[in-house]
Amino acid sequence: MAKTWTELRNQRMASPEAKAAYEAARVAYEFGRRVRERRQELGPSQAELAGATGTSQPAIARLEAGGTEPTLRTITSLARVLGAVWVIGPNGVATGETDAPAPSPKLSA
Repeated sequence: MAKTWTELRNQRMASPEAKAAYEAARVAYEFGRRVRERRQELGPSQAELAGATGTSQPAIARLEAGGTEPTLRTITSLARVLGAVWVIGPNGVATGETDAPAPSPKLSA
């Protein structure tokens, strides 16, 4: 008898390795969403953000889609350029407060 998607997912998620991979993917997606929201709030394109952070537009697109786990260097570069604070913890990603001045409309590295 064929299993439903829910049954199959529950069976696979019973594995500790699958749970860990799912959690990593969830946090990467959530971080990417926060980056995309902040970028859109400020107005630059992905290409402009890439230039200001020293990476490529496709790398920013992958990050915003949750398709990559960013390095600490990438996280700090994005935080500096976007004037953002992200708190990444066991429950996911939260937006924190910063005392830093808001970045100018022209992003700078």
